[in-house]
Amino acid sequence: MMDYQQQLDLQAYLDGELSEAKARRVAAWLAQDAEAAALAIELRQTRSAVTGYEKEIRLPESREFYWSKIQREIQRQERAEPNAERLPEWLKVIRRLLMPATAMAMVAFIAVMVGRQPTGIPSETALTDTGAMTYRDFEKGATLVWLSYPADNEFADYEAAMFE
Repeated sequence: MMDYQQQLDLQAYLDGELSEAKARRVAAWLAQDAEAAALAIELRQTRSAVTGYEKEIRLPESREFYWSKIQREIQRQERAEPNAERLPEWLKVIRRLLMPATAMAMVAFIAVMVGRQPTGIPSETALTDTGAMTYRDFEKGATLVWLSYPADNEFADYEAAMFE
C-alpha cells in the first residue's frame, strides 16, 4: 500500500515536476508496482478528462490592474464599515434614555412577579368523592386535611371480615 509521500511523488512525476534522478526512480517503481501503475493510469485519465473542460478566462485589463481594483474595493468597504450606523442625534439621545429605563422596568416586573404572595384568605376545598376537606392558610403556610367519614365503623367491618 502506498503512503502519502509516494502518492505525492507519483503526482509530481506525472506533472513533470521531479528532477531527472528522482523521475528515473519513480519510473522504475512504476514498472515494479502494479498498484502505483494503476494509480498513474487513473491520474492520467482524470487529467485528460478535466483539461478538456477548462476554459481560459481572459481579463480586459492586465492582471495587476485587475487585482489592484479588487484591493481598492476591499479597502473602500473597510473604511465605510465604521460609518455604517449613522443615526440622527435625537434618536441617539432617546436610545440612551430608553435602554436603562427598559432594563429597570423589567427588573421591577420580575421583582413583583417573584415576590408576589397569594392572598391571605384561607381557602377550603371539599371533595365529595373522598369525604375529605382541605384547609389552606397561605399566610401561615399551613395545610389541614380533614377526613370526615366514620373510620371506626369501616375498620371494624374490615377487621371482622378478615378474621372470619
